[in-house]
Amino acid sequence: QVQLVESGGGLVQPGGSLRLSCAVSGFTLGYYVTGWFRQAPGKEREGVSCISMSDGSTYYADSAKGRFTISRDNAKKTVYLQMNSLKPEDTGVYYCAAVQRAPWSLAQWGLKPTIYPYWGQGIQATVSS
Repeated sequence: QVQLVESGGGLVQPGGSLRLSCAVSGFTLGYYVTGWFRQAPGKEREGVSCISMSDGSTYYADSAKGRFTISRDNAKKTVYLQMNSLKPEDTGVYYCAAVQRAPWSLAQWGLKPTIYPYWGQGIQATVSS
């Protein structure tokens, strides 16, 4: 049974940092891609970043480039999202998700929520003064 559990959210001031964690279980990590998504009130869920659990290749949304870093620790079965220089528009519920790796491009498909069958419950991150 695939499970993903997020942690690390909270309230932070603009310019601050948060590190989100996603603990995964129930599948062989090397065959999957894990993504981070977020959803603000009244908006659609959007992809933030994704990582191939086998080779560590990554892809970022333009809004995340230069500020966010995705990483994985396969031994701990955990994926991280380090978020720096946070802005109020980064506020939302953050979800991690997993999909079995296939011969598709991370850039083309990795940030599309519709291809991910497995999701965590989400965690709130609020950027406000």
